[in-house]
Amino acid sequence: MNSEIKRSNAEMEYLTAPFKVSRIALGTWAIGGWMWGGTDEAESIRTVHEAVDRGITLIDTAPAYGFGRSEEIVGRALAEGGRRNQVLIATKVGLDWKDGQPFRNASKARIHKEIEDSLRRLRTDAIDIYQVHWPDPNVPIEEIAAAMADLHRAGKIRVIGVSNFNPAQIEAFRKVATVQTVQSPYNLFERAIEDDVLPYCRDKDIVTLAYGALCRGLLSGRMTAQTQFAGDDLRKHDPKFEAPRFAQYLRAIERLDRFAQANYGKRVIHLALRWVLDQQDRTVALWGARRPDQLAPITGLSGWHIDASAAAEIDRIVSETIVNAVGPEFMAPPVQLAA
Repeated sequence: MNSEIKRSNAEMEYLTAPFKVSRIALGTWAIGGWMWGGTDEAESIRTVHEAVDRGITLIDTAPAYGFGRSEEIVGRALAEGGRRNQVLIATKVGLDWKDGQPFRNASKARIHKEIEDSLRRLRTDAIDIYQVHWPDPNVPIEEIAAAMADLHRAGKIRVIGVSNFNPAQIEAFRKVATVQTVQSPYNLFERAIEDDVLPYCRDKDIVTLAYGALCRGLLSGRMTAQTQFAGDDLRKHDPKFEAPRFAQYLRAIERLDRFAQANYGKRVIHLALRWVLDQQDRTVALWGARRPDQLAPITGLSGWHIDASAAAEIDRIVSETIVNAVGPEFMAPPVQLAA
């Protein structure tokens, strides 16, 4: 392990309750390949190893990420060198698929089938954080919660979480089973949870897992007006990447990058991740990566914070440059496939 990685380990921030976990987690949707233009398995395994070496102790995945491929890659990567004992695995349940098209299915039968498939693919005897991927209107929340509680009592899962749930849905779930994590989209450009989910989690002492912290790569600072996406890449259908809106987001990123350099000696990628972490103490930012070098900016995240005046300036930049903002709603899977 080189000296840079040793230093980044020392600088990594951690939550200590209800479990110790790094405040940066590795998101693995992209390494599953589906909706990201394919995957390189060897490179993906090296990325998981790099994340662990850099002090990341939470790996987030899901069966729907490549229809099992992401979980298989994570399981193989963690099995090498005994890395499974160094991290928590978070995966999900409640999506089914047919002919490569996902849809919501959180029935009891589906949940009990998926847990066995995930345990096998991940090469583990228990899932550390098991999350209902999306609410399923066809199944009462109380039934979903009861099925998750069954798995918890059986020792197959250690912590129950939900993803893409609103406070009313979380509250209904909590009447049957304890919820310790809530995963929601959250970044500088997508802030809807500030109105409900984020304050709810703060009041209930629930850990928030913020996915899309770099807004599908937009906030990496690496994109230009010439950036194009191939194959089944979901960004071909993301309204943020369509003209003329894409140009607005690129202008915002250019100004945010200048602000980060002038005030902190950092780049926009550091600013975006630090911003998510500073919104709430019990928030973990999910960082999607599929190459080891994409994790290098971890070394620039610690030792500084965004104060109120800087946050206000960031807000001003975003509001001045993006006049027709959109959220991540396009990613929501259908309740069921059309006949």
